[in-house]
Amino acid sequence: MEQNGYQYSENLPPKKEDGHKFIKGALLGALLVCLVIAAGTALGFVKIGPKVQGVSSVAGGEQVVDDATETKLELIQALIDRYYLHDIDKDAQKEYLYLGYVAGLGDQYSTYYDEEETKQLMEDTEGTFSGIGATMTLEESTGLVEVVNVYPDSPAEKGGLKDGDKIYQVDGEDIAGQDLSEVVAKIKGEKGTDVSLSVYRGDDMEEKELTFTRDTIEKATVEYEMKENHVGYLKITEFDDVTYDQYVNAMDDLENQGMERLIIDLRSNPGGNVSTVCDILKTLLPKGMIVYTEDKNGEKTEYKNDEDHTFDKPLVVMVNGNSASASEIFTGAVQDYGLATIVGTQTYGKGVVQQLIDLQDGTCLKLTVSQYYTPKGRSINGVGIEPDEIVEYEENKEDPNADNQLDRAMEIVQQK
Repeated sequence: MEQNGYQYSENLPPKKEDGHKFIKGALLGALLVCLVIAAGTALGFVKIGPKVQGVSSVAGGEQVVDDATETKLELIQALIDRYYLHDIDKDAQKEYLYLGYVAGLGDQYSTYYDEEETKQLMEDTEGTFSGIGATMTLEESTGLVEVVNVYPDSPAEKGGLKDGDKIYQVDGEDIAGQDLSEVVAKIKGEKGTDVSLSVYRGDDMEEKELTFTRDTIEKATVEYEMKENHVGYLKITEFDDVTYDQYVNAMDDLENQGMERLIIDLRSNPGGNVSTVCDILKTLLPKGMIVYTEDKNGEKTEYKNDEDHTFDKPLVVMVNGNSASASEIFTGAVQDYGLATIVGTQTYGKGVVQQLIDLQDGTCLKLTVSQYYTPKGRSINGVGIEPDEIVEYEENKEDPNADNQLDRAMEIVQQK
């Protein structure tokens, strides 16, 4: 019979052994993954042993995958097998089981990555990939992907892509509403192949069709120049594996040019590797604490500077509401030691650390494992860091290159 447009039957289809094995295996596999995590460096890639013994329930809490859960999932699978109109992708179902299992934590920073996503994640962390050479962010209000940084001399720059362009199609496919990682995966690809982007440009949303030939890209995570009166300007866009060497090269060049003062720009820097930001801070801080983390059991991990490398020139650090995570570790440390004047707007407030865990089958789990604290013991999670001088960004439509925040930073650093 039909009720309210749905087909309904009192007689349930018989159990399918394959479906039972699939559900039980997938869920218990996900359960064991959550239980057995080897110790490792924060934001490192940690391996889990393939064999697990003596695990019967969720440590320290109620068992999630019990008989009732398995029975209900078997019922759902049986109903899908019997009534679902379209073809069923069992592999996709398994992947979404894992994804949903982690999503049930309600933590925006913890997630499961399938094999393709893991490969892309590792490329991003290493700082080299095959693509067009542009940094992008998701504009939540429209669902479009906005270009925030085009790498110099990249396929993106050569093909005419500009900062502020809003991507609405990739190779003719509408991408509005898709996850940012999905869109980026479509834009990346094998070196030498082409990709076409449809973008809106400017306030009048002019439509542009652009084509790019993918190439091997090393992320340009550091930009720098010598400004007037021997003020060095150094912008770090994110903290990746390649960032430290780029930072050192930039600082060496600025010193050779006679730098007397320095502005470090961390605006819209979303963070990155804890080890990378700590290595950079070691070149600026005195001997002592850089940052420490604390896990669910109260165990602390301390990151310290073993030598005194106190930066002795006037220093300003610029931040905004999109400066997060490792950027806030950097900002909190130099602020606690009184080494820099912080200029801009309140930072994002991401004071928790995620760990990438190798699941031994090409996939990985990103899991929030600890909270971090500045050298003085401040937790900025959900709060952010308040600048020493608040300067709101003011858009200048007549001069797109105008930057009132940077202008104010220049004034402050020259007064020090």
